[in-house]
Amino acid sequence: MPQGVRHALITGSSRGIGRGIALALAAEGVNVAVHYYRNEAAAKETLGQVRARGADGFLVRADVTQPAQITEMVQKVKGEFGSLDIFVSNARPEVPEFFQPPLEITLAQWDAAFDSQAKAFLVGARAALSLMGEGGRILAVTYAEGSRTGGLQPWVGMGSAKAALESLVRYLAVAVAKRGITVNAISPGWTDDSVLNTLPEQAQQLIRGWHERGWTPMGRLGTPEDVGNAVALFCSAKARWITGQVIYVDGGASLMNPEVPTEIQIG
Repeated sequence: MPQGVRHALITGSSRGIGRGIALALAAEGVNVAVHYYRNEAAAKETLGQVRARGADGFLVRADVTQPAQITEMVQKVKGEFGSLDIFVSNARPEVPEFFQPPLEITLAQWDAAFDSQAKAFLVGARAALSLMGEGGRILAVTYAEGSRTGGLQPWVGMGSAKAALESLVRYLAVAVAKRGITVNAISPGWTDDSVLNTLPEQAQQLIRGWHERGWTPMGRLGTPEDVGNAVALFCSAKARWITGQVIYVDGGASLMNPEVPTEIQIG
């Protein structure tokens, strides 16, 4: 990795998983551009916590469904930092903007999912690469379970968009490998202070109870800190030989067999 202070841009880092990533990197001495779209107060809180960990940074606002705004955001990063070592694509629209089953989802909702995921990642990664040297790290936050199953019907827009995102990770990894830059995806399971908290209360309680009873072998939901620590690991020099991968950060939930009761699987 480059010597000296490193710089990161994390989209959707005002709260939740994005904040967890920002704080984990800040604890490693990485300065962070904290991106937000609507919630400036939360972004300021994240920045304050970044500084409390001994790092620095600034706020940058952009609608990641708009390619021109992504390009402008990266130019602001260039003006503040001069260079970029880490780019993490994490932002997503609010759930009502895409959460509809396949026979009911509108094209506008479908576009909201794809524009914020695969397209935003492509535009953001290409812009970020113009500021990166050898040892750069590009990561996307996905939800691999949602991209390869069909049970959660209203997730069709985001699940399809995440599938495209994961495919793009592999293509980009090959494209930039000779530059010594890695590209990977992090796939959290159900995580506290994330999209889970936007679901109806009854759905939240069912999901929490299900995972605590054993669907997650480690017996709990993930936290933003868990995801942030995984990202920090893959941003380290020791991860330089890992690229083009989807890394599950889910306490083992992705290992479970949906056709077999959890009581049989975990004993």
